[in-house]
Amino acid sequence: MLHAVNQIRTDALGFLEWSWRSYGDVVQFPIPTPPTYLVTHPSGVRRVLQANHRGYGKATVQYRNLALVTGEGLLAADTETWRRQRKSVQPAFHPRAVAAVADHSAAAAVRLAASWSAAGDGAVVDVEEDMMRTALEIVGAALFGADLRSESAELVEATQDGLHAVVARTRNPLSPPLVVPTPANLRLRSAVARLNRAVAQIVAARRATAPPSEPQDMLDVLLADRHIGPRELRDQIVTFIVAGHETVASALTWCWYLLGQHPEAADRLAAEARDVLGDDRLPTFADLPRLAWSSAVFDEALRLYPPGWLITRKALEPDEILGHAVPAGALILISPYLVHRHPAADGGDERFDPARFLGGAPSPATGTYIPFGAGPRLCIGRDMSRAEGAIVLSVLARQFVVSPVPGHVVQANPMVMLKPRGGLPMRVAART
Repeated sequence: MLHAVNQIRTDALGFLEWSWRSYGDVVQFPIPTPPTYLVTHPSGVRRVLQANHRGYGKATVQYRNLALVTGEGLLAADTETWRRQRKSVQPAFHPRAVAAVADHSAAAAVRLAASWSAAGDGAVVDVEEDMMRTALEIVGAALFGADLRSESAELVEATQDGLHAVVARTRNPLSPPLVVPTPANLRLRSAVARLNRAVAQIVAARRATAPPSEPQDMLDVLLADRHIGPRELRDQIVTFIVAGHETVASALTWCWYLLGQHPEAADRLAAEARDVLGDDRLPTFADLPRLAWSSAVFDEALRLYPPGWLITRKALEPDEILGHAVPAGALILISPYLVHRHPAADGGDERFDPARFLGGAPSPATGTYIPFGAGPRLCIGRDMSRAEGAIVLSVLARQFVVSPVPGHVVQANPMVMLKPRGGLPMRVAART
């Protein structure tokens, strides 16, 4: 590891892949405190995330640093706190809410299509930035009934500043406490302050209106729960603003990258959208079963480039993983990016082939396909995310050809989410 220090700091995912391919399905790193293990075989993943999930918690350095931005919301909360929170927010993800996100997704995609058209035929746009703003608009409208269009640029920037600081602190065990006014800490505190202002505005606007007879979205659910105090209210809203748009935006960004590399798949996507929707009708939730190729493209992008490329757990008690003893207090690393490439996971095939998902995605219980995690902590927004992804792809692919910029090399950058390093410039042209 001493020889690999620079790679660990600049390309942690590459280092983990080298470690797995060099040493196998359970790798113990030469780190004394805490004992640290990389688990890549799907059977080991099932053990940690599902079969013995109560034996593992999220009190790891990665989630503690993330909580500096999100607070102790559903993403970072541990054990009993998480169980209570999950029960509290679950009503916000009822089938009607998933159906509603489809309408918000279509409307946001139409606005982006207008922006691409206005840029001119053949213009080069930063697809990553556009996906982040579009996903933020969708999560604001669907979960909080808030129009975040005017603030999208500032919120995206605040989110990126905060998450970059999280990564820097995770990679540097000697990071000073937040009270120390270093440039990095000041940027982090500024990002959190901007997110807090957005939350305050969202809550004030909702409280200025009469409460509905029954909750309509997540914000209604949170405000109606008398057990949720101001701090937890803030943490849950920031958690879903950050995680709710970052994950989908990352997945959609990789969708466009892959479609640009495989124009025949993009042509099929456009043909499906026109066949199901015609030339101008917007998709609804009821259309999703017939937008099977669009859903398959989204699922395949999640397989090849899962946004949450690293899952960490702390062993709460001694355990055994694939015959290897793991002591209490150990740090367990699981990378969906690597798990999806394991020979036990559909042969570890690295080809872009959405057809593998036309029959639906494998159950997370198998441990072979885990872009949303697995077990009880399976991402609560999975169904919303998949609906959002399929609809945004259908609306835009029907109208545009999105192609690579010659000479631009795309590299995966493992930050909090897996992103293309330096954004993703692509050329957009009207589809004839």
